[in-house]
Amino acid sequence: MRLVIEHLEKHFEKKEVLRDIDFTFESGRIYGLLGRNGAGKTTLFNCLNRDIRTDGGCFYLEEEGTRREVEPEDIGYVLSTPTVPEFLTAREFLKFFLDINEKSIPNPRSLDEYFDYIGILPEDRDRLLKDYSHGMKNKMQMLVNIIARPSVLLLDEPLTSLDVVASEEMKQLLRTLKEGRITVFSTHILDLALDLCDVIVLLSHGELEVVDKSNLDNGEFKEKIIAALREENQALENGGRRGETHA
Repeated sequence: MRLVIEHLEKHFEKKEVLRDIDFTFESGRIYGLLGRNGAGKTTLFNCLNRDIRTDGGCFYLEEEGTRREVEPEDIGYVLSTPTVPEFLTAREFLKFFLDINEKSIPNPRSLDEYFDYIGILPEDRDRLLKDYSHGMKNKMQMLVNIIARPSVLLLDEPLTSLDVVASEEMKQLLRTLKEGRITVFSTHILDLALDLCDVIVLLSHGELEVVDKSNLDNGEFKEKIIAALREENQALENGGRRGETHA
């Protein structure tokens, strides 16, 4: 399975955020979408999730040579700021999610098995989600996306708020989930992308470019990547003085 993007464009007033993007993501790999804050990573995700309209181009899924439209159920989206119903307990939320998706989830597990899987402790399972930490809300958001088994999993800086132990647990989980799906993990941290991702894609000046990981052992090459990110950040700061900057 492949997610194919052709000539994708997005601008906000006079600011061109995504510029004629052509790229193909393949299943079984974790892609690190690397770019400075404000470079357009979230904008790209919002276009693929159809939360915002594109200004040109298209994208589609290709399976065994057959092209088809991306449907809402194909996309799982873990936001950098978790969105969960804070008036429910974790157990109530998970039960509600399973109930409304009963027909599309084959062989569902028990609630406690799911909580064990994602690392939510027994004493936290009946607490209101409003009392959860940012990282625990992030785990719940990740859990429902895992259960839904989308073809494409978009992760918008999901490890930023987690402690070291939780972050390592989440990285290991993502590695076990990558087969049979396309995983795109956005980050502005180069070392994190190197540690977790099979393929690193640099988003700079509105364009995508694959970074050869083997060259990143070369200090001079690595410095070029850092310089590109620094240059992008300076351009964004200059643009921000003239108008709004979008992530």
